[in-house]
Amino acid sequence: MRVTFFGTRGSVASPGNDTARYGGNTSTVEVRANDGTMLILDAGTGIRSLGKLVSADTRRFDILLTHLHLDHIQGLGFFFPLFNPHVEVHIWGPASSTQSLESRLSRYLSPPLFPVHLRDLPLVTCHNVPCPPLEIGPFRVHSALVCHPGPTVGYRIEADGTALVYLPDHEPFLGSQNGASLGTEWISGYDLAKGADLLIHDAQYTESEYECCVGWGHSSYRHTLAFADTVGAKRVVLFHHDPSHDDEMLDGLVTSATQHWKPLCAVSAACEGTAIDLTGS
Repeated sequence: MRVTFFGTRGSVASPGNDTARYGGNTSTVEVRANDGTMLILDAGTGIRSLGKLVSADTRRFDILLTHLHLDHIQGLGFFFPLFNPHVEVHIWGPASSTQSLESRLSRYLSPPLFPVHLRDLPLVTCHNVPCPPLEIGPFRVHSALVCHPGPTVGYRIEADGTALVYLPDHEPFLGSQNGASLGTEWISGYDLAKGADLLIHDAQYTESEYECCVGWGHSSYRHTLAFADTVGAKRVVLFHHDPSHDDEMLDGLVTSATQHWKPLCAVSAACEGTAIDLTGS
């Protein structure tokens, strides 16, 4: 698999000179299997750039939404293949207790928030998750509800002998200290992330910031690295950067986090435009 980051920021887009290296677009990640099959994780503002780069010969897109907070769907209406009558677009994402994914998305893709109705797009199909494991080309996709305000899912994607786990908005240790008081069966996202070759995980807050934001559905760097150690991830990419954290601050946070908490896996921070190749055993 090849994983490419088109949007790495959380909460709100934050373009500018001081965020150019890590990126200012909100959550969008492309995943490609060795045979070229593609998945798109979330539809933040980064999906617009992704849409301009895809091959004109592609006839199907699968977009996996973790949840419907605005920073994860704001770019959806600007994804050009959505309007192509010769292209199938399948959108996977969480329903609520009273509404399907299609009904929930229709509240955004309709006036006054957007000029075009979701129902008027030519070949768009919505699918509710979580659901039993599904096959999309060579990908096997697992989904499960995770700890974040509102219906939110995480994804485990397996292909080519590797496993990628995507948990961009996640607070696994809410109410505990690094899960020390919890059995693994009580840790949000544990079953999805166990043994992941690559874990892309929310790391929005510093420790002091998290103290003011407990219950908001995000993790501190310490919690992210503790979760990675708990699930036995081989590599973790820190994601969903706070819009107030510029490139210089993120450099310092990554260095400090890895030195102070000494994670058992390789650690880096997601940078817009970079790619990671995962090789199976």
